[in-house]
Amino acid sequence: MTALPPFELERFFAQHEFTVELNACASDVEAPSMAEVLEWASPRTREAWETLRLGYTEAPGHPRLRQAIAGLYGDDVTADDVLVFAGAEEAIFAFASTELGPGDHAVVVWPSYQSLHEVARANGAEVTLLELRHDEGWALDPEALRRALRGGRGRSTKAVVINTPHNPTGAHLDRATYDAVVGLCADAGARLFGDEVYRWGEHDPADRLPAAVEVSATALSLGVMSKTFALPGLRIGWAASRDRALLNRLATFKDYTTICSSAPSELLAIAALEGLDALLTRTRSIVEPNLQHLDAFFARHADALEWVRPRGAPIGFPRVLAPGGVAHFAEHLLAEQGTLILPGRIYGHEGEHFRLGFGRRDLPEALERMERVL
Repeated sequence: MTALPPFELERFFAQHEFTVELNACASDVEAPSMAEVLEWASPRTREAWETLRLGYTEAPGHPRLRQAIAGLYGDDVTADDVLVFAGAEEAIFAFASTELGPGDHAVVVWPSYQSLHEVARANGAEVTLLELRHDEGWALDPEALRRALRGGRGRSTKAVVINTPHNPTGAHLDRATYDAVVGLCADAGARLFGDEVYRWGEHDPADRLPAAVEVSATALSLGVMSKTFALPGLRIGWAASRDRALLNRLATFKDYTTICSSAPSELLAIAALEGLDALLTRTRSIVEPNLQHLDAFFARHADALEWVRPRGAPIGFPRVLAPGGVAHFAEHLLAEQGTLILPGRIYGHEGEHFRLGFGRRDLPEALERMERVL
């Protein structure tokens, strides 16, 4: 592996996240208290919590946690198809480190979370970025994917990485496009890597797609407790795949990283998933009113800002139309109003965009501060 470049998003948040007054670019939903999570726990889980000893845990993940995660998918997915990681980031790192190296080719939807493409590049793989564009509604074009795929012995595309609902735009694939992507991967013999960390956060539940692990025996679904489920402090993520050989390679790699998860985190994740309906109701109670605030906000400021309204996730990627662009807006918003937005340059994106988060209850105050600057 060559040296990894700085992770621009993480360096940005390391500088600002815990000192700024208002974070208006968070990508997760406001976290509940531990007491709230424990209210969702079954009696069995509550007893396990109260008698918990802080020893090592099972390397693949607590059996009941893996069973609860498998329950998020179809009947063909079992606990043995789930491997727990320290957040989604470790799973991404393990996949790129074991599956993509010199001579391999991957296609990755972009803009995207940096590790989805940079870890593979550092391992010597060639990565083609499949760009999504504002003026096309951030839609994925299957024909563009077809052109990016490679065939031929020794030169074929090994993996296709998609993210839906999408970070940072909140775009979401429609079913026809998704089916086309699945079919193209199958035809090319490429493994589908579905970054689904915002799954269950579709603004219209009817838009929810089958998970990658459900539609292909070789695909991998990436999940995490951090985003829709609002529990980033647990550092619990997972990879789900019916390809047991793949999971074995990932587990072998994990032996050199975290080995196993935190015992309290695993039990709290079990409790949260036992209360899935209540958890999702809580998420919607924050996100849906904030979307209404944003609809009114963008209508009032159509001369200065525009966005493609997200279809999933508590984030969007608006474009600044006002003079000075996003750099001017972000600088004054931070300096004068103590409010943080994330310029698109952090993703390497050259447009005048910024990531806006609306999973926090303080969004109305953040919008008032934006209006003062506008």
